Amino acid sequence: MKERIYICHTYYHVYVTFLKELALPGEKRGQATLMLSNLSCKFENLKSRVESTGLFAEVVEFDEKGEDFFPELQELRKGGRGFLGNLLARIRFTRRYARLEAPYVPVDLRSYGAVYVYCDSDPIGYYLNQYRIPYHALEDGLNCLKNFDAARYDNRGHFGLKVFLSRKLNLIFVQNGYGKYCIDMEVNDIAAIRYPCPQYIEQSRRVLVERLTESDKQLILKAFIRDKEGLERQIAECSGVGDKILILTDPLCTLDVREKIFRDIIERFEPEGTIFLKPHPRDVLDYRTLFSQYPQFDATVPMEMLNFFPGLHFKKVVAVLTEVKAIDFADEVIRLGEDFMDAYEDPMIHRQNEQI
Repeated sequence: MKERIYICHTYYHVYVTFLKELALPGEKRGQATLMLSNLSCKFENLKSRVESTGLFAEVVEFDEKGEDFFPELQELRKGGRGFLGNLLARIRFTRRYARLEAPYVPVDLRSYGAVYVYCDSDPIGYYLNQYRIPYHALEDGLNCLKNFDAARYDNRGHFGLKVFLSRKLNLIFVQNGYGKYCIDMEVNDIAAIRYPCPQYIEQSRRVLVERLTESDKQLILKAFIRDKEGLERQIAECSGVGDKILILTDPLCTLDVREKIFRDIIERFEPEGTIFLKPHPRDVLDYRTLFSQYPQFDATVPMEMLNFFPGLHFKKVVAVLTEVKAIDFADEVIRLGEDFMDAYEDPMIHRQNEQI
């Protein structure tokens, strides 16, 4: 039996996986499989760069399919008449989705001693539970359940009953610790979550980072930085600039509204210093063209990795909904939050926790 496998959907997931593997004793390293799902993120040539580090036994690509890929699921997604009709449709949807996904899973997950999954709300969660494969879930983003408890939001109304049908009977699937075959779910800070789940276990990301040696950091940079010399040159160039403001983008709203959001943010903070942009990995707005006058960092580099460059420092780092508590390279970090977003879209879209 193989040791363990991590199923990742974003660059941040891969980054946390590196942190977890590098926290292991030396003799335990190099035995895990890293599986990269292309469902929500295009990893370009990350596979070859990760392989070059030697930290993993193998790196596998996963052509995970969303429900829109399967036309036969659309009718089931519409539900039925009344609560019972909707419930029966959901039971059929859950089973059918897992069976349709099965041919696309590139490895035998039963052959691993431990399976770790980020964002089990994606199709792989349905597959694991319907095929009765125990797994460990991990939070999708830093403190993401504090800002958006997706399990409770997606299952508003009769939540306790739905958890029973998922956790005990496996008739439907509820993500984030409520699946029958979810052993536990690792989160950064349980105290920050309004509705704790019995399956939550805490592993501080900061503790994992503080364990890193300088060689560990260089190993991570080798995997994630496409052009390390170019990034170091960019950092050296901006070190001579006075006050600097870094703006982190988010994949918010429609593209036209998103452009307005970040133009407004730049207008607000530009009087305080030179503006730099760090696009979100899943943000498809063309910042290179639309904001070409501002220096920009590679979107694929997790923002936390900028902590590894001691010569890089900002007066402020500004984000809209991105969690910024992991940033150490700024005098001040600002998360504009839901109040700011209220001016750009229906508050019900981004105030999910208030609707639970």
